[in-house]
Amino acid sequence: MPELPEVETTVRGLTPVLEGARIASLELRRGDLRRPFPEDLRQRMTGATVTALSRRAKYGLIDTDRGDTMIFHLGMSGRWRVDPGELLTHDHLLIETDAGRRLALNDPRRFGSVDLWPTVGLPAWPPFAGLGPEPLGPDLTGAYLHRVLAGRRASIKLMLLDQRIVAGLGNIYVCEALYLARIKPQRAAGRISRVRLDRLVEAIRAVLLSAIEAGGSSLRDYARPDGELGYFSKQFAVYGREGLPCSCGGVVARYAEGGRSTFWCPACQK
Repeated sequence: MPELPEVETTVRGLTPVLEGARIASLELRRGDLRRPFPEDLRQRMTGATVTALSRRAKYGLIDTDRGDTMIFHLGMSGRWRVDPGELLTHDHLLIETDAGRRLALNDPRRFGSVDLWPTVGLPAWPPFAGLGPEPLGPDLTGAYLHRVLAGRRASIKLMLLDQRIVAGLGNIYVCEALYLARIKPQRAAGRISRVRLDRLVEAIRAVLLSAIEAGGSSLRDYARPDGELGYFSKQFAVYGREGLPCSCGGVVARYAEGGRSTFWCPACQK
């Protein structure tokens, strides 16, 4: 599933094509993805000028001069294709700009979504209303984590995946960040010191920024808008490396929790 770095990479890839462009046409090639497209999506987006692109958690945001924001989620297998030479079976939404650029939202499994919401009211959009701070923003600090995790017996791994605690973190990057911070993923969240939580915040940012710089992680269906594959997966320290050596001399292990596989090094994560 595309996670925060993949969505950020997607937004950055779309920005030079869409920002400042007028949407000449929008075509829906089916009625839904995970849920139906907004009934008036075509009407409200056609003729609008894109004023900005951004990201919130794992959602991409396309703002327009009409006061609307088109919100997209890539689901399990979604990706945008820029100036495709030919349309594919799973290109479900097409955008053409007044400059003749073409964008296709491709989603074979159709777990993605497209929504439309007033830009000024985005914080109140139901999926955003309860989200925690952005992991790359100034509000995520060791002090914040120390406060919201106080007394929590659940593992730090599960707490970091809780979108109410931190918005946008997914399984891959939580595993990698906990490894970089040398924190045992099973450790009770409320029993981690402020100093170690400061180090964890630094690790989260470092891992995410490295992944964005690498274009994300190409697992299964994900590719960047330009068609290139992200290569952060080649830098994984623990994720997907069960039984392989850790740089500390230990061996990477795996266990299941919350329906997800967790990868870690028992020798250096305490």
